[in-house]
Amino acid sequence: MTEVIHISVDAEGIATLLFDRSDSAMNTMDMKFMDEMGAAVERLATDDAIKGAIFTSGKPVFAAGADLKQMEATLDQADELPLAERLARNASLSKLLRRMETCGKPVACAINGTALGGGTEIALACHYRVVSDAKGIQLGLPEVQVGLLPGGGGTQRVPRLIGIQAAMAVVLEGQALSPEKALKMGLIHKIVPADQLLSEARRWLVEEGDAVQPWDKKGYKVPGGAGPSSPAVAQMLVVSNAMLQAKTFHNLPAPKAILSCLYEGPQLPMDKALAVESKYFTQLQLDPVSRNMIRTLFINKGKADKLMHRPEGVPKTSFRKIGVIGAGLMGAGIAYHCARLGIETVLIDRDQAAADKGKAYASKRLERDISKGRSTQDKADAILARIHPGTDYAALADVELVVEAVFEDRALKAEITRKLDAVLAPNAVIASNTSALPISELAEAGAHPENFIGMHFFSPVERMPLVEIVRGRKTSPATLARALDLAQAMKKTPIVVNDGPGFFTSRFIGAYINESLAMVTEGINPALIENAAKMAGIPIGPLTVSDEIGLDTAYHASQQRKKDEGAAFKPTPTFLLVEKLAGELGRHGRKNGKGFFDYAADGSKTLWPGLAELFPPLAEQPNVDEIKTRMLYAQLVDAAKAMAEGVLIDPADGDVGSILGVGFPAYLGGPFSMMDTIGLGAVVAECERLAACYGTHYAAPQLLRDMAAQGQTFYGANRVTPPAAAR
Repeated sequence: MTEVIHISVDAEGIATLLFDRSDSAMNTMDMKFMDEMGAAVERLATDDAIKGAIFTSGKPVFAAGADLKQMEATLDQADELPLAERLARNASLSKLLRRMETCGKPVACAINGTALGGGTEIALACHYRVVSDAKGIQLGLPEVQVGLLPGGGGTQRVPRLIGIQAAMAVVLEGQALSPEKALKMGLIHKIVPADQLLSEARRWLVEEGDAVQPWDKKGYKVPGGAGPSSPAVAQMLVVSNAMLQAKTFHNLPAPKAILSCLYEGPQLPMDKALAVESKYFTQLQLDPVSRNMIRTLFINKGKADKLMHRPEGVPKTSFRKIGVIGAGLMGAGIAYHCARLGIETVLIDRDQAAADKGKAYASKRLERDISKGRSTQDKADAILARIHPGTDYAALADVELVVEAVFEDRALKAEITRKLDAVLAPNAVIASNTSALPISELAEAGAHPENFIGMHFFSPVERMPLVEIVRGRKTSPATLARALDLAQAMKKTPIVVNDGPGFFTSRFIGAYINESLAMVTEGINPALIENAAKMAGIPIGPLTVSDEIGLDTAYHASQQRKKDEGAAFKPTPTFLLVEKLAGELGRHGRKNGKGFFDYAADGSKTLWPGLAELFPPLAEQPNVDEIKTRMLYAQLVDAAKAMAEGVLIDPADGDVGSILGVGFPAYLGGPFSMMDTIGLGAVVAECERLAACYGTHYAAPQLLRDMAAQGQTFYGANRVTPPAAAR
């Protein structure tokens, strides 16, 4: 009895290979899939009664990719496999699909839902590809985004279908394609109404039914007649490689391997080309970059999206209506995003004009979508109708959750909490969007601290994928569950942390910025600092980030900290720098056109030359690697401290949050993956060196020292249980 691939054959000899797992709600691809798919292909090839086949799916998503649990279990075990066995395993899907396309029987693929990754590779190995016009279907090969390349023939079939240059956008950038775009490119043959999908596949098999792929026919040439050795394509590949390395600074091996596949493969017969692809796939799999990116951006992100920290036994909340207090940039973004997803949103501010301005933000965004053909006026009107701006808190009486998104002012937030208590249902959740203010203290302003939680969104809300959910000391499991349900309804990836100064993401990026600004005060060339950050894989340099956030914001925060700590306060180099620039010189950043950079009217910027006068340059500048090390290790130490202090519940939250929230280099997999890759003993030793050179803030916490001494890791068989697990 089959559980994954179900075969039926009609009177005309047309077999249907139905991908429909009976053991799962999703069509994942694992060893059971491989076994049953292999048996189905052999039957197709050897059963004379079968004249052709339709491959299709019995679930809304055509194929959901690899199984997360199985992938996590085998991620570290694979290191123990002999190289030949690993290579054979990696080539198994490619060989299976090659067997299908050369079995002598025509195969049509009827794509009824999204088919990314392996699903697209199955389709490409079929002789005919027809896609339903159902809303939201996507095709594509996103493997590069987790440090791999398409290992089921994707790097070879795509260029043979559409040409090498066009293929680069598909496999090198991992674009998700609409059926319309895939049709225009030539990756699929037809789009039909959903109810005609199977009949169109059958029609092709009966009327045309060509069982030979274009690249297996005599005289085949790569589309456009331009193979890798032609002058135009060869030059394009050379330039692409140079541009790629200039952009990635050799940190990402997958794009380079894909370019090699696109160059080498089309010069070879298909079977040899597929072997080349499997070789490069295996090389990437052996690289820690791939393992770290897979673990964080696929496995851990997938677990977060499935709400791995959601308390059991709490009924799921389906949000019909929420409230948002504060119609500024963040609040307006939350309202717009929720309304776009079908959630009614009451948007409250101090006066009607401010509330209306928040709704106008949504209107401007929608006007832009309409002008670019991404939406219609009717759709925009429906979204805007879900945003209800006003000043009366009574309009929130029936909402299940309110996001408070006002200024970072404790008194103001406390006042709003008391106002909400007067109108909300007893079990309604108040979620404060704050980046650093202590949730446990904010909760005490209200009558129900158990219903209070932090939801730290990132700007712009509609684009940033992360939300950091912060548990206060009295936050109830039901409140946490409802906050997670809203994050999922908003299609955000949530991480969960415990309350603590700066939570996780704010303190983590703060460690990077503080150390970078300290280097400025030491006389290290600011341009060298900015460029070293980019070479480390950090998307935005620390001085640019500081200007964008606002040096005045940092100044006010540091003055508040000075006031709070009183006689115990000790000024740091960063404090003195910000006090000088923002407090004395009025350099607030981009907002007033002068910070670390001077900003021209056209938006261009140049480093402010006055920095050299304030902080005379060192006669001998450090090398780039030392600057990169200081930046990254400042964050590694802070992440380890957040774990030791019980702020982080799981290293997965730290890794996912660091990349999706504040731009930690994706190729490193996050701070905990990076430390495991280096080895905790080596990390502690480097921390000791840095502490001796630059200060005790680099000292490794005792947790890290103990883990190193005991041979423990953050992931794998020797992983440590986080201290927060006991909270």
